[in-house]
Amino acid sequence: MHTTSPDKIAHMIEQQHAALDTLRGEIGKVIVGQQAVVEQMLVCLLARGHALLEGVPGLGKTLLVKTLADASSLTFKRVQFTPDLMPGDILGSEILEEDHTTGKRFFKFQPGPIFTNILLADEINRTPPKTQAALLESMQEYAVTVAGDTMALPRPYFVLATQNPIEQAGTYPLPEAQLDRFLLNIHIDYPAESEEVAILRATTGAAGEQPQSCLDAEQLLAMQDLVREVSVSDGLYHYVAQLVRATRPDHGEGKLAQWIKWGAGPRAGQALILAAKARAFLQRRLAVTRADIQALLLPVLRHRVLLSFHAQADGIGVEQVLQELLRTVPEPGSD
Repeated sequence: MHTTSPDKIAHMIEQQHAALDTLRGEIGKVIVGQQAVVEQMLVCLLARGHALLEGVPGLGKTLLVKTLADASSLTFKRVQFTPDLMPGDILGSEILEEDHTTGKRFFKFQPGPIFTNILLADEINRTPPKTQAALLESMQEYAVTVAGDTMALPRPYFVLATQNPIEQAGTYPLPEAQLDRFLLNIHIDYPAESEEVAILRATTGAAGEQPQSCLDAEQLLAMQDLVREVSVSDGLYHYVAQLVRATRPDHGEGKLAQWIKWGAGPRAGQALILAAKARAFLQRRLAVTRADIQALLLPVLRHRVLLSFHAQADGIGVEQVLQELLRTVPEPGSD
């Protein structure tokens, strides 16, 4: 198997970083603060993953995704998920047409909004499981099947789904098996006071700067290939495996065994390695470090760990459980 030399990888990474730096600058024209959220979203994009964004209304989840699309030349579609949304509304459907010359009738496939590079699935938990499943199949297979025909989706294909964590009446929460399809679960918190003042200034006066397109599909695909070339030491592979295995009740010890009802599967380890590689790439490094893994542990695992009744009764949250996981699992001797 051909392996690219480290010097060549370093040169290619440096070449691509000009576009990434520009992209961050263009996003910053609209999005105030939220550096960690922007970084995690870019990690998802570079790792060929999908993201589930959670935050109370009004924190700019939709604006963030739209700004990312505006700052690139990638195609963008937004679907507002509602209780009456059907799979055909997002996948597309066959419509009956007539050739006016011959009078013959035929079926023609009308693509749905899923045929895009960036898809914003707004409030995904407001639509029934049948429609959720149609979207989640596309996330895994990068293709859709309609009327027996399988059609590939455009590349790159990136789904950003949003959920409102406080309003659960009349919603259809995603099952754990479907949550596992998301590379990261990104939480958006309230802004700091200085950031909130900056938001008020920027949004209540004359129209501000608009992001300019600075990244195309070909560039992004090249970056995604480069991310796979970032190296990981054997010690860190074992560290990730130990972290994931320690979330399982039959492997966990002490508090973890009491707090966790259902742990993460092998896909969580794959997600943590790929996300760590993407973070290293963003920071112009050729190798993953412990800091990359520890920084991404929470967004990778928070939706893949199901807490026990014991933990819920004691008011223990998933973040506290994952902090205990980091304390429990010994770090490797070196990166």
